[in-house]
Amino acid sequence: MLDFITEAKWYKVMMPKLYGWGAAIVILGALFKIEHLPFASEMLIVGLGMEAIIFFFSAFEKPHEEYEWERAYPELGHDMTDPANMSPAQQLDEALVKAKIDNVLIESLNEGLKSFGEASTKLNETISAASGIGEYNDQIQEGIKNMNALNSLYELQLQASNQQMEATTMFLQNLQSSVEDSKRFQEQVSQLAVNLEQMNKVYGNMLTAMNPNK
Repeated sequence: MLDFITEAKWYKVMMPKLYGWGAAIVILGALFKIEHLPFASEMLIVGLGMEAIIFFFSAFEKPHEEYEWERAYPELGHDMTDPANMSPAQQLDEALVKAKIDNVLIESLNEGLKSFGEASTKLNETISAASGIGEYNDQIQEGIKNMNALNSLYELQLQASNQQMEATTMFLQNLQSSVEDSKRFQEQVSQLAVNLEQMNKVYGNMLTAMNPNK
């Protein structure tokens, strides 16, 4: 019988109100008692009696059902700091940090490319200015050959870097949530860092060879 009452809709609607009313009467009764005002005892009796009835019926309420939300949302049941549970973008950021590929390295590569371009422009200007002088013809031809060789080497290095980045991107897209795959991905990114540093060294050697008087 009591279970039927506690499950009724009117009970669930009225109980929160009764909680508030009973508590309010008890507080007012205590206030009247402290201030020695009349009807303090009556208010305490009514308020505490109402609270006692409320707690009595509350003992027959069914406990709230706890749902296993992790079944519908698996991410709630996993540690997101585990590499196996990280998103591909998070794994890429972490791998770049571990491989020490930061803004400094990228800026260094950009500076190398810029210096290489400036040196190439100066060499072309020198070749153009000396093209009419017969005695420098051999040096000009040698400079053209060296320039072509440097351009070819630059293209090969750039293609290798692009291929490495594409391989890393494809690997990231096919990455499975496992520790083994994460390690392999870290190795790919580390290799990319090595290639970038090698490119910087190559550009430095190019500039040195093109400016022997420095």
